[in-house]
Formats: sequence, C-alpha cells, structure tokens
Amino acid sequence: MSRAYMLRRILIAVPSLLGISAIIYTILALAPGDPFGQLITNPNVPAAVIAHLRASFGLDDPVYIRYFRWLAAMLRGDWGFSFQSRINVSTLIFQRLPVTLAILGSAEILAVVVSLPVGVLAGTRPYSLFDQIASTLAFFGFALPTFFTGLLLILIFSIRLHWLPFVFRSNLSSTGLEWIWQNILQSIMPVAVLGLFQGASLVRYVRSSVLDVAKLDYVTTARSKGVGERIVIRRHIVRNALIPVVTLIAVQLPIIFGGAIITEQIFRIPGIGSLLISSILADDTPVVMAVTFVFAVLVVIFNLIADLLYAWLDPRISYR
Repeated sequence: MSRAYMLRRILIAVPSLLGISAIIYTILALAPGDPFGQLITNPNVPAAVIAHLRASFGLDDPVYIRYFRWLAAMLRGDWGFSFQSRINVSTLIFQRLPVTLAILGSAEILAVVVSLPVGVLAGTRPYSLFDQIASTLAFFGFALPTFFTGLLLILIFSIRLHWLPFVFRSNLSSTGLEWIWQNILQSIMPVAVLGLFQGASLVRYVRSSVLDVAKLDYVTTARSKGVGERIVIRRHIVRNALIPVVTLIAVQLPIIFGGAIITEQIFRIPGIGSLLISSILADDTPVVMAVTFVFAVLVVIFNLIADLLYAWLDPRISYR
C-alpha cells in the first residue's frame, strides 16, 4: 500500500469529518431545549444572571459563529464545558471511556472467538446438523434486541439464581484479586449481550463467505493435487473468506457503540453511552457534540483500518 494512497484517504477524511461535524452541530443548535432551562424556571435566579451566562457561553450568537468557535476550540484540544457536570467535556469523557472500551473490547473479542470457528465449521459442512443448529441459533441471536436479551439475563442469573450482579459498580471497595474477580462477575452479562448479538451476525457472514470461496477453482485444484483437507481449509478457504468478514468487523466496531448505549442503560454502566443519554436529556450540547463527533471519527478510522487489512489478507489487492 503506497503512502500516496494513505495520504489521499486522510485528506478525503478531513472534509468528511468537517461536514459531519457541521451537520451535527446545526441539528443540536436548532433542536428544542435550553441548557439553562432549569435556571429560567427558578424564580430565585435573576434574569440578568441568566443573560450573563448565555452571553459568556455565546449561546445567543448565530449558529455558524458558534460552530466555527467550537471547531477552533476543538482543534486546540478544548472540547468545551459540560453544563450539567460543571467540568470540562474532555475530562468527563476520559473518565467514562475506560469502562466503555473494556466492555466493548471484551464483547468484540467474544464475538470474533465465537463466530469464526462456528462460521467456518458451518460453511465447510453445509446443511449438516451442526450447520442447521448454528444457523438457527444465529438467527435467534440476531433477531433478539439487546434490551430484551439483557433483561432476560438479569431475570435468570440475577433475580432467580443470584449468580451475577445486575448493577455495574465502578467504585468497588475490594482490592487486588477480589477487585478483579468482582469486575469480571459484573461484566459477564453486558459483555455476553453485546458479544453474542455481534457474533450472531458474524456467523452468517463467515458461513456465506466460506461457501463462496469453497466453490472457486483454486480450491478444487488444491484438492485434486492431493492437498489435505485441513490445509485446504486453513490456507486456501479461511484466509480468503476472511477478507469481507474483516471488513465487516472493522466497519461494525463503531456501530457496536450504539448497542452499548442501550446496554449501559440496562446494567447501569457509567460509560460513554449512559453519558450520552443523560446529556441529551439535560440539553448538555457540548457533551453530546463531543461524543457524536468521536463516533464519527471512529467510523472514518476503522474504514481506513479495513482497507489496510485488505492488502494484508490478500496480496493481490494493491492501492495506488
């Protein structure tokens, strides 16, 4: 992959991100609601104080002026000030980010570890009993929404069996190995909800990709030369079948943040998803803007990573 291609992709991403940020900021600015709405309804707060606050944050300026001011501050590393939490947005996000990344990273690892072997085995043995069972479970897993699966796991493992806690606690009093064990226990259900939902869709893609590659001529040629079936599957089928699957994984990584929003609400996880919901309800525009813009950046980055993985998995693919 040439450096010119990398530079071209980065240059293309810049106007894309600028356009996305402008659209998001305009929508949030024109949406109903006022971050100082509670102060307006409070008779103990003078109108002059509210007017001074609005002027200090530039809320009465035109939308395009506020956007360029926000963009200039963002480029300097100033993400704004949270009206609700009364701290810098960057500080607030970095407080919540580790929990979200730990849950989502574990969920994605679970999805890949489950979907790849199951999908490959189902694709190499089409219409067998294992394939039918795997396909049925994958359809069920993909059809069930995460909020239903989360509530079902809480009902079974927390309320009935009392095995797992259903409220995620970030301020555990235990230390050492006990702290690690408590975190593992409270992470099992949210990781399972997100990971199995993601893995269910990946199983179908892996199976379909394996079936398509298994019919190609070079696979038939390898078998006719007497190459062992395991070598054929590992070297000729799986590696080429993973090309579209890796793309799907890279592209869906930012999308899993959307599922995390619901999951964090169900299990009371103090992460980015719950922060976004609470900020929307409180009309905390700087936080909402920062979180949604981070999501947009992740989409662009992971699309670029998918292109890089193309060339690594298939040397025939080259970018100029």
